[in-house]
Amino acid sequence: MPFYHRLGEVPHKRHTQFRKPNGGLYREEVMGLEGFSGIQSILYHHFLPPRVAKVEDLGVAAPEYAEFGPVRHRAFSTADIPAGGDAVAARRDLLGNNDVILGVSRPTESMRYFYRNAQAYEMWFVHEGRGVLRTQFGRLPFEVGDYIIIPYGTTWQLQLDTAEARFFTLESQSQIAPPKRYMNKFGQLLEHAPYCERDIRVPQELETSTERGEFEVRVKVRDRISRHVLDHHPFDVVGWDGYLYPWIFNIHDFEPITGRVHQPPPVHQTFEGWNYVVCSFVPRLFDYHPQGIPAPYNHSNVNSDEVIYYCDGNFMSRKGIERYDITLHPTGLPHGPQPGATEASIGKEKTEELAVMVDTFHPLHVTTAALELEKPDYMASWLEGDGE
Repeated sequence: MPFYHRLGEVPHKRHTQFRKPNGGLYREEVMGLEGFSGIQSILYHHFLPPRVAKVEDLGVAAPEYAEFGPVRHRAFSTADIPAGGDAVAARRDLLGNNDVILGVSRPTESMRYFYRNAQAYEMWFVHEGRGVLRTQFGRLPFEVGDYIIIPYGTTWQLQLDTAEARFFTLESQSQIAPPKRYMNKFGQLLEHAPYCERDIRVPQELETSTERGEFEVRVKVRDRISRHVLDHHPFDVVGWDGYLYPWIFNIHDFEPITGRVHQPPPVHQTFEGWNYVVCSFVPRLFDYHPQGIPAPYNHSNVNSDEVIYYCDGNFMSRKGIERYDITLHPTGLPHGPQPGATEASIGKEKTEELAVMVDTFHPLHVTTAALELEKPDYMASWLEGDGE
């Protein structure tokens, strides 16, 4: 979330001498986006940031895509994906293109190594579990419903406080940020926005370590994983300030925008990136026009693919869809309520549904891992009834 934050000790002026109690210099690092023209933070380290004792290539980290086949609506059941391993190791990439990669993770262990994604922003939506995200920027405790946003280049380690957890994940080639229409020209969230700065959680507790030894950092870049071994703890930062850091927003703090008649999906938009948006479907009152139809109207995605991850509640327009399912409604054909759903919605006053939607403006590919989870009869669910 791009607003100014400061933690720990920093000198009065940037790029000036900042000395340790023993007289040595702390090492300054400018970490930013878009070649010094985007948001950035300045961190002060005990050790030189480029210092790496050993390097090793651990192999390819790109998704393996399958042929899409005929264009059709698709659904995937992730309820029974095997649990095990840490959050990064347990992640399964399911859908993706050159802008985003979507997946799920069901870890049972805390991470024993550190991780840095140097080619993408990351979003980890916490469906189940709780714990702490540890980074060089400080600690961020997380809980159910949290969107954890991790910028490029952040070194992090995810610790679980529960026996297992479950995440819906997104990797983004661009910054993840609030929609521009919610902000004024100074970057402040406006009164009509469905959330504000008070809802954003940022690091408040800095972990600073000068421990020496061997510390493994796995770096994802160029669609491969490199193993770096440092001779010092990677969380050696004594202070930092700026606009670039990990942050958390909880889906339950999203205030739904409702209207007299059915509102289009952009009212649910929560974040935006390059060529995609993220939306939150949360419990809300339905439309209050006396002749209103709460169920969404049929619509054609003429230039976007729609993905929904179903969390909780009864999603009124879908049949045969269960908790943990993911649907893909691609460009090329209309989609909307299944037979009987429109009629059943009339007269309903509210919904308790909870879901995360990602709309991409370039077609998504399906991974070979996703094919193993596909619900093959989903496309036929619109054939029930007399077709009227």
